Amino acid sequence: MTPDQILTPMLDWLDLVGVAVFALTGALVAARLNQTFVTMAFFALVTGVGGGTVRDLLIGAPVFWMQDPWVAPVCFATALLAWFTPPRWWEGDGLEYADAMGLASYAVLGSAKAFAYGVAPIPAAVMGVVTGCVGGIIRDVVANRPSIIMRPELYVTAAALAAGLCATGLALGFDRALVWPVAVVAGFGLRAAAIRFGLSLPSHSGAEGDLRDD
Repeated sequence: MTPDQILTPMLDWLDLVGVAVFALTGALVAARLNQTFVTMAFFALVTGVGGGTVRDLLIGAPVFWMQDPWVAPVCFATALLAWFTPPRWWEGDGLEYADAMGLASYAVLGSAKAFAYGVAPIPAAVMGVVTGCVGGIIRDVVANRPSIIMRPELYVTAAALAAGLCATGLALGFDRALVWPVAVVAGFGLRAAAIRFGLSLPSHSGAEGDLRDD
């Protein structure tokens, strides 16, 4: 069995795990707002598939969750899990680290898919960031709360690192069996370090405000 034959199914499973983790973060936002199950299910779905949907529409690919029969059920099952469990179960850094793995995996998957559809390396890397971050942005906008792109610690930057390494490695002709795991580990490592040590980029020091860019 070749490395690709081992790695591709692994990434398929990581894709579903990433969907579930992002869906859980969406459902928990609705739970903290004391919303109904219908709202929780909506938040779970839009957070889980939002980034991949935007990516597929932009690169001209079939929307992934319309082709995969497991994605929407995973989102709804995750919403059920959030509905029947106390919110305190999901407090702490455990969910943050799981989200970090989902973020890195999604960024690599998004970049690799865009590259496979003939997108140039830099736009392909951007598609990786879109895949990893847009679902959470939609969730936060709908919930009327500060977006993840306004978080002080590194988040979008970690997605950009994973996606950029993936697109660069593929453009240089390296074996994807090497490129994908290296990019995922790098993105996850940066995000995990940001969670652990509170790493952030310097904020703009202009007089107009103190908005911080990650």
